[in-house]
Amino acid sequence: MNITVVFLSGFVATFLATLPPGLLNMTAAKISLKDGHARGITFSLGACFVIIFQALIATVFARYLNKHPDVIDVLQRVAFVIFVLISIYFLFIAKTTDKNDESVDVKSKSSRFFQGVFLSSINVFPIPFQAYIAITIASFGWLDFDNTGITAYVAGASSGAFVALYIYMFFFEKIKGTKMTSQKSMNLLIGIITAAIAIITLINIIKEL
Repeated sequence: MNITVVFLSGFVATFLATLPPGLLNMTAAKISLKDGHARGITFSLGACFVIIFQALIATVFARYLNKHPDVIDVLQRVAFVIFVLISIYFLFIAKTTDKNDESVDVKSKSSRFFQGVFLSSINVFPIPFQAYIAITIASFGWLDFDNTGITAYVAGASSGAFVALYIYMFFFEKIKGTKMTSQKSMNLLIGIITAAIAIITLINIIKEL
């Protein structure tokens, strides 16, 4: 097991998954614009604090699944179909009408850290996503589900999420309203990401045949 490869795999996967506009990154950007970068970073740290536990739960679940290859085989086929359908939707079907502004309520009486914790906690999708990524990495022989491997993956995943939020905070004001943030561009980005994951899944399926 290469700890660096495990860390980078978790980093890249989570970074790419956090790039498309969502509640966390858009809120972090608007807090940074309204209240300053320091509070935006505080919010992001709160969000990433939860992501650490989400990634930990996901890798523990992935370790269980790794001991049941028959279940993984079925999940990989289901995941392949889902990612292909998502890719087709965002690349060819999704509407490209851009919204002038995305309304996100950034007001909170509690600290920005706990606001980040709360918003990240209500998003449970990262758990199955992280579990799938961990299983995929393990299938290539890069990840052993020991304490070192799990720690490296969790550190990479949380770091990738923070860097993505950091980019939104510090560059959103400059790129807002440009083609980089248009709905069409974001649909294309999501479609490419899911298509890449679908290809990796297909390689795994073929390898297991």
